[in-house]
Amino acid sequence: MPTRPRVLVVQHEDDCPVGMIEPWLHRAGIDCDVLQAHRGRALPASLGDHIALIVLGGSMGANDDAQHRWLVPTKALIAITVAGGWPFLGVCLGHQLAAVALGGQVERNSHGPFQALAPFGPDQAARSDTLLSALPRHATVLHWNNDVVTTLPPRAVRLAQSPDGTVQAARFGPRAWGVQFHPEVDADIVARWQPGPDPEHEAKVIAELEHRRHELHRSWESLIRRFARIARSD
Repeated sequence: MPTRPRVLVVQHEDDCPVGMIEPWLHRAGIDCDVLQAHRGRALPASLGDHIALIVLGGSMGANDDAQHRWLVPTKALIAITVAGGWPFLGVCLGHQLAAVALGGQVERNSHGPFQALAPFGPDQAARSDTLLSALPRHATVLHWNNDVVTTLPPRAVRLAQSPDGTVQAARFGPRAWGVQFHPEVDADIVARWQPGPDPEHEAKVIAELEHRRHELHRSWESLIRRFARIARSD
């Protein structure tokens, strides 16, 4: 039997797993190799036999290199992947790490923490974008972040704007994207995350996430399956 193509997934915390990305990619004919960097797994210098790179979220900051030593090689791997034209998707922290790795800036959101189901806010460029055009224009996405990309890298293109005006999604290269939201989660995953400043509000978000699970996952899977198609396009 022919070997199925594989995507390398970098994980930063036990409570921020690959989630729904794995079964959705599997349905699209792609397997995941999850590298748990926080558990001491060494980051490779390049993708090797993998056809794409996905970097997940985490509670640390994109500039917390001293506290989390694997962030430096993660950013190096992102830069090499994007420069080589390989498919890349950064989720939340992964999106922020890509921005920093490629010459942009990430800072604490001046509007405060954002934990909410919110509208997807596509820019004009998203409508013709190879990846983001797969997400329904009136989709709802989950934000759970303290930091945001405040300066995009040179040649990067903002593709969507969050309700607070910050970068919701960006294209970093011809086949490289970052999304500030979480298309990989279900209610069980989010319930494990550390509560923020308003636990009552966050509990309501988690309840809504469970109630709307089928609707939300239908649109989020369309994004991941489109990424799979891009990754297999060579």
